[in-house]
Amino acid sequence: MIRRERHGEVVRLQFSNKRSRIVGYSVSAYLVRGVLIDSAFPAVEHDLLEALRPQELRGVFISHNHEDHAGNVEALAQLGIPIALSEATRRAVTAPSPIRFYRRWTWGTMRPLRTPITPFAPADLSLIATPGHSDDHHVVWDNTDDTVFAGDLFLGVKVRVSHPGEDIRELAVSLRRVIALRPRRLFDGHRGLVLDAVGALSAKADWLEATVERIDALLRSGADEGQIMKQVMGREQFAGFFSGDDYSRRNFVRSVIATSTGRR
Repeated sequence: MIRRERHGEVVRLQFSNKRSRIVGYSVSAYLVRGVLIDSAFPAVEHDLLEALRPQELRGVFISHNHEDHAGNVEALAQLGIPIALSEATRRAVTAPSPIRFYRRWTWGTMRPLRTPITPFAPADLSLIATPGHSDDHHVVWDNTDDTVFAGDLFLGVKVRVSHPGEDIRELAVSLRRVIALRPRRLFDGHRGLVLDAVGALSAKADWLEATVERIDALLRSGADEGQIMKQVMGREQFAGFFSGDDYSRRNFVRSVIATSTGRR
């Protein structure tokens, strides 16, 4: 299923299927001036290809390697469409890491990138490294009108859940990097158009930094993971239980603890 929204020259393609809707998830790809930004998830490959006119596409950008964003990169490569992605993302999608059942159930299993790709480097769009959500995460910057296609950089202000590989401290640094660009518009990989781009990104960075400092203070006082969870995060919510603790509040706390060396 695809839901379309137009915001000037940007078209949002919001993808979902029966399984993703059961758990309340969807993901968005964007079309701007003949460029596709992200490729949705494997289970909607047919819908994605039906929505595109490959002969009219200048190219594709991939923000990071997760299957809900890079899920159809092999299908696009087979069509001969030029693709812009970081070297780290290319390595990751060439040999995808195993994923937990809940991700396979929701999004499907990504086909590895096997087809040689034609590099894509247009003058009007570029990748900017924004690690934290994943090591290879990038946003796409549109320098014609100061718009950022943010992938999973934002997601929301007070997002208390994370995957095991996320680095919460680095995510805050990446947010500040994008704030410094003073974006006029922000398109999120899941939420769509975010009003007041700088204000929203700043609110998230402020909240993350304050939450990290609170966890650091508890660590210095001798609190353990369980005590920090209770005082800062509260009880696990649906995402934590559904994912078997893979996408959870506990992983947020663990990320901060894991990078706390020298801060006690």
